[in-house]
Amino acid sequence: MDQMWVRQLLTCRTVGGRIRLDFSEQRRVCQWRREILLLLFQVCIVSKTDCPHYAKAELLADRLQRCLPNFRIQKISILPREWKEWLEATCKTNGWKHEQSPLVWRELDYYNITSDMSTDIMLSVAAENLETKMNLIAEEQHRVRLVKPLHIWISSALSSTCHFLIPYLLSAEVFPHVSAISLHLLDLEGNMEELQWLRMETEDLALGLLHQVTIHTDLEQAFREAAVILLLDEGWSEDGDRENEEETKKKMVKGISDRYREYGLLIDTMANKDVKVIVSGDSFLNLRCSLVLDNARSIDSRQFVAVATQLENEAKAIIAKKLKVRTSDIANVIVWGNISGSFYIDLQRAKVFNYAGAIKGPAFFSQPAKSLLQERKWLETDFQNLVRCQRAAVTSKTRRAAAMTGANGVLAVLKAWNGICSPDEVFSIGVLCLGYHNLPDGIVLSIPATFTDGRWSVLCDVTVGDELKERLQLSASELWQYVVS
Repeated sequence: MDQMWVRQLLTCRTVGGRIRLDFSEQRRVCQWRREILLLLFQVCIVSKTDCPHYAKAELLADRLQRCLPNFRIQKISILPREWKEWLEATCKTNGWKHEQSPLVWRELDYYNITSDMSTDIMLSVAAENLETKMNLIAEEQHRVRLVKPLHIWISSALSSTCHFLIPYLLSAEVFPHVSAISLHLLDLEGNMEELQWLRMETEDLALGLLHQVTIHTDLEQAFREAAVILLLDEGWSEDGDRENEEETKKKMVKGISDRYREYGLLIDTMANKDVKVIVSGDSFLNLRCSLVLDNARSIDSRQFVAVATQLENEAKAIIAKKLKVRTSDIANVIVWGNISGSFYIDLQRAKVFNYAGAIKGPAFFSQPAKSLLQERKWLETDFQNLVRCQRAAVTSKTRRAAAMTGANGVLAVLKAWNGICSPDEVFSIGVLCLGYHNLPDGIVLSIPATFTDGRWSVLCDVTVGDELKERLQLSASELWQYVVS
């Protein structure tokens, strides 16, 4: 009798011929006495699929449902090999103790219902139940095999950035040629209950592309079959002695290095070989991207990029305010160097649309930003500092991370990578330098690029003068000290 459980919301217990109602929502465990739980409103019978008593309980429940107008029944059958694990997990989750089944059989003379069933029939029905269950599982597995979902993994899934990303990732706007998406939410510092709520909220979006959502707080299954991986900012603690910031920073770098080396090894073995890996956030972007690709040796380094789009857009906003145009009227701003460290905002390719100046034209007409911004000193000093401080100024006022702009930057790069952009549109992305513009080899730096047919290409039609080279050498030196340490 330890094969079957009954869960009730409202029970009517008969002992002898007397009836008393029990409105307790707590689980009742019957002792081995001649009594039975009669369920008047809602009952859930859980059993091993091949349990003979389950067949008998089904018969009783079906007859009660026909006789009692408010009686509701739910049947859950568990495969024999999974029963013990399910039972232990259920007891642990609900704080229950299990010794034997709470259901003790007794004929329902009070309702003039009997459940005559011979042992042979019970065994026959139990065998049929098991066969039916196995057939249903086989059909479901076959159905799942017919669906080829795109697997997307997101780290730091409980971050605000992830919340902004999810609805857009599950839309044809970002993945126009995909029929189904399996979303895998990973958060190593996260709470499983919070992840479960996030999964429920994602499923409640009822978006057509969503195939399934899985949640993970460890790396056991991390990046399996991944086609897209979004590595968002981790929750690195910056608490520590303010007088010893250098030591605190070293500890952070060590933690990041250990984590991202492990990510790289897992991506190397678990992900698809054509996986797209996008690193985003506020801290150590170039370093994190470098660590991942260095440890995923079987995957082309061109499949790894760090996002500088957030910086681009912040620079555009400052220029737009100065020229009294919309932020969307500024295009092709370039970010060079270390995205979350020593970077340089370059306007040599930047264009301004809809500028209300002496020269006007149709909507497609643009003018070089540098010709409209004549203040060279401002561009080289104040402008650079304004961009550097823009995000910090916003977060200090809102008291939260700039998650919306971060998510927008990731989506912009992802859409471009999926072919949803003009081939002339310039993006700044952190990539492994392989002799581009005579930059230092073997290190991730932000450079201008374009996307065509699902691949990015370095923008060659730019000028890298001596002053810019010095800035980039400074960025490289800054990154090398972290890599070496």
